[in-house]
Amino acid sequence: MKWDWNAVSGFMPYFWDGLKVTLQILLLGSLMSFALGLVWALLMRAPTRWVRWPVGVVTEFVRDTPLLVQLFFLFYVLPEWGLTFSALTTGVFAIGLHYSTYTMQVYRAGIEAVPVGQWEAATALNLPVRRTWTAVILPQAIRRVVPALGNYVIAMLKDTPILMAITVLELMGQARLFSQDHYQFTEPITVIGVAFILISYPASLLIRALERRLVR
Repeated sequence: MKWDWNAVSGFMPYFWDGLKVTLQILLLGSLMSFALGLVWALLMRAPTRWVRWPVGVVTEFVRDTPLLVQLFFLFYVLPEWGLTFSALTTGVFAIGLHYSTYTMQVYRAGIEAVPVGQWEAATALNLPVRRTWTAVILPQAIRRVVPALGNYVIAMLKDTPILMAITVLELMGQARLFSQDHYQFTEPITVIGVAFILISYPASLLIRALERRLVR
């Protein structure tokens, strides 16, 4: 099979459009998963089980069902109940919600890794609960979990092509669109594969370097 450089150059406008959407999904999805994951983790430490139990059920359900099923439910089922969102909004929400159940476990591990003496010192100083969390516990916990959160960012990046199933034109969606229009598949799919490697591999190296720096 002959490699067609004209097909590559013709695909590049599609590529840049898809890259913008992919990075937008990645940024917004990551922020949502980080924020919501922290909320889940804090709620799971609530003193009453009437808070912990519903949160545990919801997060376990989300973690144990495929992202693709969740996407289809949000995009095709919710409109029957009167809740309609754009494909991009649905995709960002689905990825953010799905990965928040994993970042929750990362936060929980980070919080539990804070030495007991730090809790005791905050109690001895009679710090308010909010002050204890914001000034003592969370700064130490989050510092420990940053590398693990970075790994989930890479995982989210590699899951963005799933959004093609609900018509989001991210990188893979643009490759499919170009292939359907021009009947050329090798070049766009190869370019997309190389692009994911060029983004994911340097990011993984950065996360490793950050991990080494933070554990000192």
